[in-house]
Amino acid sequence: MFDLNGFISKTVIKRPASMFLPDIHENKEALSAKIKDKTILVIGGAGSIGSSFIKAVLPFRPKTMVVVDYNENALAELTRDLRSAKDMYIPEDYIPYPMDFASSVFQKMFRKRGGFDIVANFSAHKHVRSEKDIYSVEALLQNNVLHAGLLLDLMTEFPPEEYFCVSTDKAANPVNIMGASKRIMEDVIFSYSDMFPVKTARFANVAFSNGSLPAGFLERLRKLQPISSPSDVKRYFVSPEESGQICMLACMLGKNREIFFPKLEKAQMMTFDKIATELLQEHGYEVLLCESDEDAIDKAEALKTGSRRYPVHYSASNTSGEKAFEEFYTEDENVDFKRLKALGVVTDKSIPDKGRVKVLFNDLNAAFERAETTKEEIVSIMKAYLPNFEHMETGRSLDTKM
Repeated sequence: MFDLNGFISKTVIKRPASMFLPDIHENKEALSAKIKDKTILVIGGAGSIGSSFIKAVLPFRPKTMVVVDYNENALAELTRDLRSAKDMYIPEDYIPYPMDFASSVFQKMFRKRGGFDIVANFSAHKHVRSEKDIYSVEALLQNNVLHAGLLLDLMTEFPPEEYFCVSTDKAANPVNIMGASKRIMEDVIFSYSDMFPVKTARFANVAFSNGSLPAGFLERLRKLQPISSPSDVKRYFVSPEESGQICMLACMLGKNREIFFPKLEKAQMMTFDKIATELLQEHGYEVLLCESDEDAIDKAEALKTGSRRYPVHYSASNTSGEKAFEEFYTEDENVDFKRLKALGVVTDKSIPDKGRVKVLFNDLNAAFERAETTKEEIVSIMKAYLPNFEHMETGRSLDTKM
């Protein structure tokens, strides 16, 4: 039987155990002091990173764990997974809510509970493919930026002890709208840092996370469909377990307005086609290189009759906003590499100009109220706020490819 976690460990991250275990062990008492008997709200908790964060936190025995996610099926599976795991601590006050964190019912629940000690927000549009047109761009910015502002306003009524919101490596020198939205999100949360502590983390791809390209490889295998992958895009990877541990360490140990990131070296980067090839070989297939998606689709018919040659189409990336490499911080940011063994920390971030943030919100809301607003106009508004935002537009979306 295929062991996905073992494959990730051996082939993708090339680590036998989590790189963050030493930091967790050395800071066990501090983590326990922050988490034990506390009330915790996790938004987007049924996703890959949110659920891993929950599993990292529960051993420290919080009093309350409320999980909010609009994906009702994923919430049900999260609950089954937690309750089926051996020796998993689950507080008596554990409630999964299938709801939108920007909804009025969420606000009712939040106010009725009088807020939470710890709030962690993992709700996000995380894919570059989320910028295909004005409608997808609006949905992305509503979730990643504007609704995040609504949540922060709500929390001012009941300030938490810790607030964490996950960012992305693509927020450093962004070239796509998703990355720029997360860079703006950092400013938005930091603009509330005079009212409660806020922290975030930029990190790499989570190997085989929900909706990711490697997770898609597994689905193609299950359905005996061809595999398509960029051959020139290098990425850092962490395991699902590591993703939750990064967020826990940043949330609980971080100081106000700090950004955490994993200490990964360029030699640890992998291309997606390499992962696909290793995965196919693990399943006993020989890779059959094809010249196009269409060619691969035609040749995939032979898989249904028992062929062990698996058709793939590997090609150079040509879609909008696809960065060829990853970076976790910029040249003008101060970085502390000594505090933790496996995590670096961007420090000394100032409180952003709240006036500029408000103007940005007003400009975006006004633009989205106009039926004729274009994607290009939204990019211009974002560039006015982020002068270093160099949007890479090719006119092609990932949705045009397998």
